[in-house]
Amino acid sequence: MSSVFPRQRISPFPISVLSLRFPISPNSQPTVANLSGFTLFELLVVIAVISILMVLVAPAFTNIKRGDDITGAAYTVSGILEQARSYAMGNSTYVWVGFYEEDASRSSTSPATAGVGRIVMSVVASKDGTIVYDLNNLAAIDPTRLIQLGKLSKIDNAHLASFADGTGSGSTFDTRPPVTYGTARIGDTTPPNASLTPFQYPIGNPAAAPQYTFVKAVQFSPTGEARIDNDNYTLKTVAEIGLQSTHGPVVDVANHNDIAIQFSAISGDTKIYRR
Repeated sequence: MSSVFPRQRISPFPISVLSLRFPISPNSQPTVANLSGFTLFELLVVIAVISILMVLVAPAFTNIKRGDDITGAAYTVSGILEQARSYAMGNSTYVWVGFYEEDASRSSTSPATAGVGRIVMSVVASKDGTIVYDLNNLAAIDPTRLIQLGKLSKIDNAHLASFADGTGSGSTFDTRPPVTYGTARIGDTTPPNASLTPFQYPIGNPAAAPQYTFVKAVQFSPTGEARIDNDNYTLKTVAEIGLQSTHGPVVDVANHNDIAIQFSAISGDTKIYRR
C-alpha cells in the first residue's frame, strides 16, 4: 500500500530571510526605506579626499613630466646631429647644425631676442660640396652658398648649459668622459669665443635680413668628422652639448635635470648622459 504526498514548493531561502529584503505580498511596492545610495555628506567627503590627493600627487607628476621633457629634448638634439652627419656623408658635402637660445617668455621675434628657455636649431649644407669659407681668413658664411635642410627646430623649456667635466671612470653623468678642451662644448658659457664662421637664418639669394645668427654650431665634413665651430677647429676626442630643463625663462636647478650629449669627432656617435 503506497501513500501519496502532495507536492510542496520549497523556497531556497527561509521565508524569514526573504521578508527582510522583499515584501511578502506581491502587490506591495518598494518604498524609500528600501532604496540605498550616497548621502550629500558622503559625496562631499569623497570629493574632499580626492582634492587632497590631487594636491599631493600633482607636483610629483609635474616633476616626472619635466624630466621626460628634457630627456625628449636630448633625443631630439641627438637625432638631428645624426641626421646631419648622415646627410653630409651621403651627399659628400659640409653640413652645419646651429644652436641659438632665445627668451621663452615671448614669441619668437625678428631679429631674435636672446635669453633662456627656448633652443632654436637650424641645419644647413654647402650647395657645391665645398667648405664655403676661407680657412686662412675666417668670416661669416655667405648665406647665398647654403641650402636649408628642413625647417627650424624649436625646443621649449630647455637651456644650453655648461657642466664640469666627468671623471671618466664610468658611464654615469658624473663619471662620463671628460671634455679635455673647453672649446669642444656648446653651453651657456661655452665656447668661450663665438664661432668665427657663423651662419644666419634665413638663407638664400638674395640674402635676407637675419632673424637668427648661429655662433654656436657643429660642423660635419663629407667624411663624417664633427667639429665644434669656434676659434679652434681641431678634431677632439669628445665634444659635448649640455642641456637643462626650465620653467619658461627660468632654469630649473632644483630638480637637477642635467643632460650631457657627447659625440665623437671621428665616428660621430652620440651618447646621452643624464644626472
